[in-house]
Amino acid sequence: MTVATEREQPLSRATRGALLKLDFLHAGRSKTQLMSFAEEYPLDAVVGVDDDTTILAAQLAQTLGLAHNPVEAVKAARYKDVMRIALGEAEGVLSPPFWVFGTDQDPRRIAERVTYPCVLKPLSLAASRGVIRANTPAEFIAAFGDIVSILANSNLEPDDPGAHQILVEEFIPGREVALEGLLQDGGLTTLALFDKPDPLDGPYFEETIYVTPSRLPPSAQIEIAQAAERAATALGLRTGPVHAELRLNDRGAWIVEVAARSIGGLCSSTLRFGEGTSLEEIILRQAAGLDLTSLEREQRPSGVMMIPIPSAGVLRDVHGLELAQRVPGIDEIDISIPCGERVEPLPWASRYLGFIFAHGDTPATVEAALRRAHAELRFEIL
Repeated sequence: MTVATEREQPLSRATRGALLKLDFLHAGRSKTQLMSFAEEYPLDAVVGVDDDTTILAAQLAQTLGLAHNPVEAVKAARYKDVMRIALGEAEGVLSPPFWVFGTDQDPRRIAERVTYPCVLKPLSLAASRGVIRANTPAEFIAAFGDIVSILANSNLEPDDPGAHQILVEEFIPGREVALEGLLQDGGLTTLALFDKPDPLDGPYFEETIYVTPSRLPPSAQIEIAQAAERAATALGLRTGPVHAELRLNDRGAWIVEVAARSIGGLCSSTLRFGEGTSLEEIILRQAAGLDLTSLEREQRPSGVMMIPIPSAGVLRDVHGLELAQRVPGIDEIDISIPCGERVEPLPWASRYLGFIFAHGDTPATVEAALRRAHAELRFEIL
């Protein structure tokens, strides 16, 4: 396996073929680099692992004549406005009304044109960054200004349409879940369905706890899986991992988002399949055309908590790690931001403080362990 990265790595010179530096922002330049690399190290697949690389991975696979999702389908999953257009035109897919506005438009005028409550979103940022609920025109104007500021301080290229537009959609009430799946010839296999027990009603949408298996009734879980498969079909996705966010209410399962990638961050560490196979191995084996191991998730309930950032400032210290680690059911606590770095909460944050992982006899005991461990932690931010 070769890891492609946009940064020079210490091992890139020491281990030939293990690392490849690519220019992620320029597809043409990356294609030239990859073609040269592939002459010496023939490739069987190209897999994008996050939102920033899914489109480039599809383009590179297409250049090499390898199996891949259509590039336009991956773009539809990457950009929220294109996704909403495709889902809105699809039969049997619940997707809310939406509007797209330029960042140079006057928010005081357009605030009167939308339906409340609504949610404002950047087109292409991830991890709920810049996602804000507005219940009134005054809140809309404030949220619009915040997102313009967030986009101005992001690393988006000036020619990226996501740098100059904001998506506004009607707020979808209901219970939110996350589905991790694998597409094979257009058919979706559900690998895991995560409950999100914390309400995500705004004004910001900070995801915290994921627990699997879901405690929803089997009929609801089937409805969610079918909705996710219809959404993937509407976008044109045919193969590889899918991470879908949905909301369930009395009208059915609504699509919040569908991504042509696996779950983000370190969250996949909570998943094991068959005899201990990781999610990443399953994805790589499918991409390379190898036989898949069992796609059945291990039966013991598991969960992860993405540790939220409570305030802005410099992270000076983390207290209570030993006490949190001793909570029954806790497997691991990973603080991923080093002390001394500046942190910001949502909607400006682009990362979490870290992750807490747990197993238990029931989903309820997993959730309780995660909450208790988090309560033991104290973050010194100045």
